[in-house]
Amino acid sequence: MSMKYLMATSADENVMDYTKYTHPILRMFAEKWKADFKVFGSFLNINERWRILEFYKRFEDYDRVFFVDSDVVINKNCPNIFDKVPFDTIGVIFEDKGSRRKDRRLQIAKIKQRFGSNEHWTCGFFNMGILLASKIHRNMFTKINGQLWNGKFAQTHLNYQMMKFGYKYINLGYKWNHMSMFSEAWNGSPSRFDSFIIHYAGGGKFPDKGKRSRVQLIKDDIAKIYEGEYIND
Repeated sequence: MSMKYLMATSADENVMDYTKYTHPILRMFAEKWKADFKVFGSFLNINERWRILEFYKRFEDYDRVFFVDSDVVINKNCPNIFDKVPFDTIGVIFEDKGSRRKDRRLQIAKIKQRFGSNEHWTCGFFNMGILLASKIHRNMFTKINGQLWNGKFAQTHLNYQMMKFGYKYINLGYKWNHMSMFSEAWNGSPSRFDSFIIHYAGGGKFPDKGKRSRVQLIKDDIAKIYEGEYIND
């Protein structure tokens, strides 16, 4: 029996200003990679921290789930992430680097202080905007000792759980989740257009953004990558 794949994102009518541009591309790649594509609007109608538990439910029907934020543009040359990451491995992109290093390492220290264990976890903090996991990892999306982390980021909870359960993981590198932080000088100021996935988190503050809104930047980038094919005003 073949495995069932899902590309899952969350959105509602409040973010239609950019999802009308990004979702057709996400849907195209889901079809190309033989995965279902589903938009779970309910994720935005609950406390972000409880979204973690909603993720758990996705594995009732699917063997592998690729969680992707809606403010993402997949480049036309992007390989199949399901082929890139083995079934027994979680695919992540660490962001405790450069301008975010100090803050993300602090998040690690804070959650360890509260829940203990994970003594050897001092670095390696992923951004949950791009995350590929399999059914064998579903316990990652549960409470910690009956509690949810109530700190700065919900993703801190998932980072802790991945390390706690000792799941095998691979750091895919910034080209699979190119946020503006990865275009900074510490990383050699690479162009986002050379990456597989561009993520406009935090407003998409790329060096060439100028006075453009995040929506306009997304629209302009899609027009450049796809020559206007997916621009539907």
